[in-house]
Amino acid sequence: MRGRTLSLSKAEARRLAVRAQGLGANGLPTRVERRTLRSVFARIGVVQIDSVNVLVRSQYLPLFSRVGPYRRKLLDELAYGPRRALFEYWGHEASLIPLELFPLFRWRMARAERFEGTWSGLARWARNKRDFIESIYRQIEQRGPTGAGELEKRNRPGSWWGWTDAKAALEYLFWAGRVSTAYRRSFERVYDTTERVIPAAILQLPHLQEAEAHRQLLRLSLKAMGFGTERQLRDYFRLPTPDAKRRIAELVEAEEFLPVTVDGIQAIGYVLRGTPVPRRSGGAALLSPFDSLVWERDRTEHLFDFHYRIEIYTPAHKRVHGYYVLPFLLGDRLVARVDLRADREHSALELKALHLEPRVRRADVLEALYPQLERMREWLGLERRTGLRRARAKSSMP
Repeated sequence: MRGRTLSLSKAEARRLAVRAQGLGANGLPTRVERRTLRSVFARIGVVQIDSVNVLVRSQYLPLFSRVGPYRRKLLDELAYGPRRALFEYWGHEASLIPLELFPLFRWRMARAERFEGTWSGLARWARNKRDFIESIYRQIEQRGPTGAGELEKRNRPGSWWGWTDAKAALEYLFWAGRVSTAYRRSFERVYDTTERVIPAAILQLPHLQEAEAHRQLLRLSLKAMGFGTERQLRDYFRLPTPDAKRRIAELVEAEEFLPVTVDGIQAIGYVLRGTPVPRRSGGAALLSPFDSLVWERDRTEHLFDFHYRIEIYTPAHKRVHGYYVLPFLLGDRLVARVDLRADREHSALELKALHLEPRVRRADVLEALYPQLERMREWLGLERRTGLRRARAKSSMP
């Protein structure tokens, strides 16, 4: 390593993280257009997709947290419309990613085609089903946009991971970059050949060597994170550990990444050269459980002193905070957990529970939270808000 190791307080590291993610602003744009949403993707690089629809599907929430109310159809148009600007692939998990980053993931597609870097069970299955996989690909070529359900009716069922053979073949072809998501139908992926989904101008971009693609993804990760340790940086785009270690060392040697220590955090972190430390962080935001600010749970705990686990898969009687709990960001602190549900039958945003963090003033949280809840209610097209008194009673603080 060249040069000296910088030092940050935990508060400074938090402010870097919040600002890098496009959060913590005092004001929201007065009008949200395509370019507004694209600017969010340019900043954070990736938005995780998830099927849970207790409140709203999770991929819509990170944008709401950063720009406020917007037409959800606008995101659908960016992802699946005739002027698409996003594509679906394995970024963090299943993700929406800017089209211009497509070349940075060709290495992952190439490895998957060699039965590497994908789920081990799928890789083993695919090695023994090459002819069948090719037959599925030819059907997609002939039929055009096709869902797994349509193919399942025509192809015999299998047993890998409870999927039909047709579904497993499509997942392998998706990993290998040979098919892409043309659009979604009631959240089901509808696949087509990648050549018919991804614009030709993108497919014609130069192929990158793996090492250069990894370096670019790490630069994007650190830009989006503000501050991050080696483990956190490779987790952002799920890079293989040995590759990430080598590329980070190269970026440190080139003095693009500057080593940093943070009070109370044992591992060495990094910041991009020339990154200013914000003096303050304002604003408030309700965060999806799959928001990129909080998806690396150890980082969330070490940086924000906020132990966070999603409890969707926890039996009801063992849940501590609730089924679908949103962290509430106020300034540079995560100050509360908000258990929300969209009661569509009664057109209500239901606040099921509110849990305040230690040493947080209830009045400060409620004053900042009310406008966020009202903004969300209007965004979701719900007529009223319920559960506030009950949530007050359940609050962790007196």
